[in-house]
Amino acid sequence: MELIELARTVRARDPARPGWLEAFTCYAGLQAVLLHRPAHALYRAGLRGLARMVSHTNRFITGIEIHPGARIGRRLFIDHGMGVVVGETAEIGDDVLIYHGVTLGGLSGSPGKRHPTIGDGVAIGAGAQVLGPIRVGDGARIGANAVVVAEVPPGATVVGIPARPPQEHRVMPARPVAGTSPGYGLGDTPCDPVGEELAVLRAEVATLRAEMAELRRQSMGVPAGE
Repeated sequence: MELIELARTVRARDPARPGWLEAFTCYAGLQAVLLHRPAHALYRAGLRGLARMVSHTNRFITGIEIHPGARIGRRLFIDHGMGVVVGETAEIGDDVLIYHGVTLGGLSGSPGKRHPTIGDGVAIGAGAQVLGPIRVGDGARIGANAVVVAEVPPGATVVGIPARPPQEHRVMPARPVAGTSPGYGLGDTPCDPVGEELAVLRAEVATLRAEMAELRRQSMGVPAGE
């Protein structure tokens, strides 16, 4: 029975270790998946208006918006869940972890496949945006607030805007807190895309200051180097 399977997943993956009753009644992610099943069945049966009514009710109750056309595998764990949006042609594999504020969205208004395909065992951090008809490979990890617009290989970790492997970022912050996950942190090799851009701007300002100082010296007739 899927209800038991989802509750077992909640109890296993949430560090708060809720009891069975709490898992059944207090986890919006579990409820959203269960309400999506009849909506998807109605959608596939051609009753799309009724399917949208069920999914709209689902969003009202849980704060999670899943289009009835989306395909969802087994044991999906949506942690917290508020603000999660899953588009019509999105596909989610088994044992996927999604934090709050995640969007599986499209980049085109054209019909056809326009939303991502998420492989088995993927973890998607809070606020991440996965956009377009791309594939995120099995076991991949997407850091919090990342914007993913390109394929992610199986087992890879990507972070930042646009999302890239951590080793491709130039500026590294202080050592991460032990035990952080892509849900709230950036894993074992974090990066700081904002700090990266600030470092570039600081370098440019320093260069401009040096050039201005040299121009002042030249206008005053002071030889270079004095």
